[in-house]
Amino acid sequence: MLNRIRQFFSGKRSYDGAQGGRRWRGTPDMPNQLTATLEARGPLAKRARYLAGNNALAASAATAWVSALVGNGIKPQSTHADTAIRATMNTSFEAWTDVADMEGMTDFYGLQGIMARRMVIDGEAFALLINTDEGLRIRLIDAEQVDASLSRPTESGRVVQGIEFDSSGRRVAYWIIPDQAGQPYASAAPARRVDAADVVHMFRPETPGQVRGISWFAPAMLRMADLDQWRDSQLMRQKTAALMAGFIVSADGGATPAEGEQNGSTVIGGLTPGGLHYLNPGQDYKQSTPALVGAEVIAFAKMVEREIAVALGLPATALTGDLSDTNFSSARVGLIEFRRLVETIQHGVIAFQALRPIWVRWATTEVLSGRIQTTVAAALPAKFIPPKTMWVDPLKDVQAEVMAIDAGLMSRREAVTARGVDIEVLDAERAADADRAKSLGLVPPPANENEPAISAA
Repeated sequence: MLNRIRQFFSGKRSYDGAQGGRRWRGTPDMPNQLTATLEARGPLAKRARYLAGNNALAASAATAWVSALVGNGIKPQSTHADTAIRATMNTSFEAWTDVADMEGMTDFYGLQGIMARRMVIDGEAFALLINTDEGLRIRLIDAEQVDASLSRPTESGRVVQGIEFDSSGRRVAYWIIPDQAGQPYASAAPARRVDAADVVHMFRPETPGQVRGISWFAPAMLRMADLDQWRDSQLMRQKTAALMAGFIVSADGGATPAEGEQNGSTVIGGLTPGGLHYLNPGQDYKQSTPALVGAEVIAFAKMVEREIAVALGLPATALTGDLSDTNFSSARVGLIEFRRLVETIQHGVIAFQALRPIWVRWATTEVLSGRIQTTVAAALPAKFIPPKTMWVDPLKDVQAEVMAIDAGLMSRREAVTARGVDIEVLDAERAADADRAKSLGLVPPPANENEPAISAA
């Protein structure tokens, strides 16, 4: 029996990817993804920040992902059993969004956009939940403020790159440096321990047990850098062609500059765009003919751009803005697959890791302060509605929404909230419009039989 087992495992591997040989010689591998993630997180984040600030495709990718993930904001909506309390909670939360930012630079939905951008570029985003006399406030912190250099065992667990775990593997605290690196007059205070309940950590998990997030640019980073250098070379070639550079050849084979200085056989500053130059007797002028950008160069650039888009998980049109090779059908099919990915991240990452704990803390604070009259347990349930994604044909999109509402496949609340409007406010405005029109004796427009009745549900 033992010999049969040995023969089984010593046989030829059936998967080509698992075999050795010349084709795999020198090819790197990743024995442990968790270890590789911890080691590569820092360098990848630094390079991704540089690319996002200097590379056109990287900047476009970050903007495209933020727009797709949060847009004008993912809205929490209470699902409290009591209609009146539910309306009060939603109205109160919407009013709170304007003061959510501890620094007062944006609103709650703006904070979502910043966190989504940091998650794409740095691989992760952090926020502190701070209770003040005025209510809950949110302070965003840089990923580098979570001390990645701090890894050690503890009495009841361990600290890994600034995140503390108990013996069961549950996150219990974060070790945070008070001041962000690069801040003027920043203190040199060491990292302090902050309870995990007061920290929001948002990243896209890729492997079990992952501790820190990794930049979404990782699969495309080297290709973007190479393409950037290639574009610089192409641009320099075109600049050279536009200068109409040439060579002055004398009758005896020597070189004498007509104008400017000479360095060896090179004329420095002797030729300018559109300039005319006098030649000495016996000298001849030969024009350089640098290669022009041909169709194969453009095709190669598009091929690499599409490869980068695939690595980033984006449609090529969203990355480059080039719609020359697309039509209505191909654009729609591509967007359907992309939006499935976006919905997965919206609900499985952004809503679950960030919006849910923020809503729980806000609702708990409001109930305990007496501003909302209900129990904490009843106030916690909520759903998170992402912004509505528009299609190429908005008329058909609206008609499909109306049909879905009539068929009971979605609620008016869901459809209205996805447009960035609270249904309580919308219905109140519609009722006010109707009362105003009636008081002025205005003739109402013909009734639409497909229009649902006004309700708060």
